[in-house]
Amino acid sequence: MKPNYISLYHTGELQRRAQELEARLASCDVCPRLCRVNRLKNEWGFCASGYLPVVSNVCDHHGEEPAISGTRGTGAIFFGNCNMKCLYCQNYQISQDPERQKGKEMSIQAMVERMIYLQEVLGCHNISFISPSHFVPQIVMAVVEAVPLGLKVPLVFNTNAYDSLDVLKTLDGIIDIYLPDIKYSDDTLAMKYSQARDYVATARVAIEEMHRQVGNLVVSDDGLARNGLIVRHLILPNDIAGSRDSLTWLAQEISPDVTVSIMSQYYPVHRAPRVPLLSRKISASEYATVLELLEE
Repeated sequence: MKPNYISLYHTGELQRRAQELEARLASCDVCPRLCRVNRLKNEWGFCASGYLPVVSNVCDHHGEEPAISGTRGTGAIFFGNCNMKCLYCQNYQISQDPERQKGKEMSIQAMVERMIYLQEVLGCHNISFISPSHFVPQIVMAVVEAVPLGLKVPLVFNTNAYDSLDVLKTLDGIIDIYLPDIKYSDDTLAMKYSQARDYVATARVAIEEMHRQVGNLVVSDDGLARNGLIVRHLILPNDIAGSRDSLTWLAQEISPDVTVSIMSQYYPVHRAPRVPLLSRKISASEYATVLELLEE
């Protein structure tokens, strides 16, 4: 079954949306930061990114959820910089150090070539856009150019969920699989630890829109994700993530059958070792408590 974005291309709708999204860069409101800088002229806002996408790495990645990675991996495109500043980010060199990302801007055509390489040469099951929120226009522009070159695998939007609702709506029918985080259930903590003042409402509205577009996860006979929603929840020490509230909201407001990926690999890196409540790994009892909540 062909992804919907191919049909959107043949009707001209995909091209129209790419143009609409590109125009938003002139006074950038692509993410909830609403920086209003002119990224068409390479002005920087919070994400320290201009017009061209900053791509830190492209590879066949085997460390995602089994339904995404499968046996041949997902075609991962890791974008540099980020629209959040988590004190404990494990990829902080990529996400929070613009100096290290200098020289990693990639043309749209080069990104298209990498996407086709991931699909045709490496045989990846899908293409994953990782930390994509601030580069949505460039992603859609690349998909427009990749379709006539044979792009045909599902597209994965791997995001922190700090996404613009209006921008997400333009991705309807383009993205096959949404893979958002649900990081916090308390805005005070979201601001303190990730500089995201209104994270809770923003992420929840975003996840609602993602679910509206793709619904619950659908997998093929071989266990690979075809389309749908997978919500990630990273357990943080001292219940900073607010697991009960987030999981209760997902069950009640999204679906009791929503697919949730519970992540227990928190490790204090970046600035976390200097923050008392974040300076240790989670305990076995904290992990067990969240699993009990999941069952509940």
